[in-house]
Amino acid sequence: MAHLLGAEALGLEYPTTKVFDSVSLGVNEGDRIGIVGRNGDGKSSLLAMLAGRREPDSGRVTVRGGVRVGVLDQADVFDGDQTVGDVVVGDRPEHEWASDPRIRDVIAGLLGDVDWNAPVKSLSGGQRRRVSLARLLAGDHDILALDEPTNHLDVEAITWLAEHLKKRWPPNAGGLLVVTHDRWFLDEVCTTTWEVHDRIVEPFEGGYAAYILQRVERDRQAAAIEARRQNLARKELAWLRRGAPARTSKPKFRVDAANALIADVPQIRDNVALQSLAVARLGKDVVDLLDASVSYDGREVLHDVEWRLAPGERTGILGANGAGKSTLLGLIAGTVEPTGGRVKRGKTVKVATLTQRLDDLDPFLDDPVRVVLADLRSTYTFGSGSKAQELSPSQLLERLGFDGAQLSTPVRDLSGGQKRRLQLLLILLDAPNVLILDEPTNDLDTDMLAALEDLLDSWPGTLIVVSHDRYFLERVTDQQYGILHRRLRHLPGGVDEFLRLRRAEASASESVVASPKPDTAGAPALSGADRRAAEKEASSIERRLDKLGVEVERLHQRMAEHDQSDHTGLHELAGSLRAVEVETAELEERWLELSELIG
Repeated sequence: MAHLLGAEALGLEYPTTKVFDSVSLGVNEGDRIGIVGRNGDGKSSLLAMLAGRREPDSGRVTVRGGVRVGVLDQADVFDGDQTVGDVVVGDRPEHEWASDPRIRDVIAGLLGDVDWNAPVKSLSGGQRRRVSLARLLAGDHDILALDEPTNHLDVEAITWLAEHLKKRWPPNAGGLLVVTHDRWFLDEVCTTTWEVHDRIVEPFEGGYAAYILQRVERDRQAAAIEARRQNLARKELAWLRRGAPARTSKPKFRVDAANALIADVPQIRDNVALQSLAVARLGKDVVDLLDASVSYDGREVLHDVEWRLAPGERTGILGANGAGKSTLLGLIAGTVEPTGGRVKRGKTVKVATLTQRLDDLDPFLDDPVRVVLADLRSTYTFGSGSKAQELSPSQLLERLGFDGAQLSTPVRDLSGGQKRRLQLLLILLDAPNVLILDEPTNDLDTDMLAALEDLLDSWPGTLIVVSHDRYFLERVTDQQYGILHRRLRHLPGGVDEFLRLRRAEASASESVVASPKPDTAGAPALSGADRRAAEKEASSIERRLDKLGVEVERLHQRMAEHDQSDHTGLHELAGSLRAVEVETAELEERWLELSELIG
């Protein structure tokens, strides 16, 4: 493979710390490299040096002649008065860029819902991020350096970006460098992982999952080496007692050793114990949304939502931007009142929400962290039974990545990620039994995300998560729901099913737009007997869906009331529930197709 870019003996220092010390590495054609590490260890600085945006204090970066490097920074920088089209394609004639299939794919994938002639300053943060990405991907580059490319993107846009990058940079074509905390994206796109730590850059083969496995093996080897060092005298004495030592071969530690190491790790969550504890704290009634609808200024956002939250339920919510996710969370939290139907709450329910904003910390900005903690409860219990742990606030902070020195730091001087973790700690110490997490992964690196997931594994209560971080969503929740066409529907197939339904919805819309002939524009897609037959079938499906909805709720209720020790009975109920959900999914997809045809 041809060499594209190389770094030799890179060094970088700040006034108080050395970030890199003699780092050497290279990028070859076909490399798709993910860069991971703790916040503050130098990931973005490394990317900036490799991309030529920052000069190292020592060493040098060399780029093969003719190689073009494109960079996506964390901040989107462009003239707010420019239109979207001006930013993405510049002054190129329309016939030139419109005839390029790659540029058409980028525009369709990222800017389908953005007004091409709108000024950039009128766009939301997520739309601006997509415009920045589109501008970069519409250009001609041999190497792309992407700093947090998935920030502000929803699940669909992240999935599209992953597919686009894999197609555009296959083996032996160009190079890709990505700094991101999105572990699903790393696994989907990257063939190599660089871990930045302790002033070095350590390479690993494969994406995130392979990197974690190899890191476990590395740590196991380090522990084994330390144990051997500590036991050296004892071993030497044993050898002396045996006389001349026998011939031995050096131990070979392989990846399968790491597999053996994690083979005994128990299930990440004891769902039965957590549910029992949740019932004890909550009772059987949590929050019931009963045919709840919400409208704003005459526009309906949610329609006839029927959802009964169970104690200990761990649910992820999916939906396009603007689909109504925040409204749904507001219904659960009590900050939004339904305009139709009703919301019923259990008497013992205590809801807490981790929002995307950090203004919860405003009253504490001038206080050191230890002063903030002094006013809180002294201990918090995680888990149940023999696995229960009582942790102090400082121990919780330690699990969330704080060290002793940071306890004296004023809140305003904490980093974004540290503030996010402190915000979560304050919520947990208030002892809610229903926890809503709205984009909780913002500003957290991969190690801190793993620590947060570990903490939530032993949190006993009902958990609702909205996140564009697919890995986190699937890791901490046991089921997913999606908001589609203003309705809430269960997704037995999880995120993949949601994406499939969204693609089917888009395809149906495109076929309806494309189907009318010029002389029949504006006419219904079906007419006469075909239209009446479609309407009849749609009505029949609606009646069947109503019955299936009742059956789903009945099965959920039976499972909640069933003896948890009767695994056979629970398995049969779960099988019945899956069958009903599969039929529901198929009927809803057919109903969507008919709705588009009927018009």
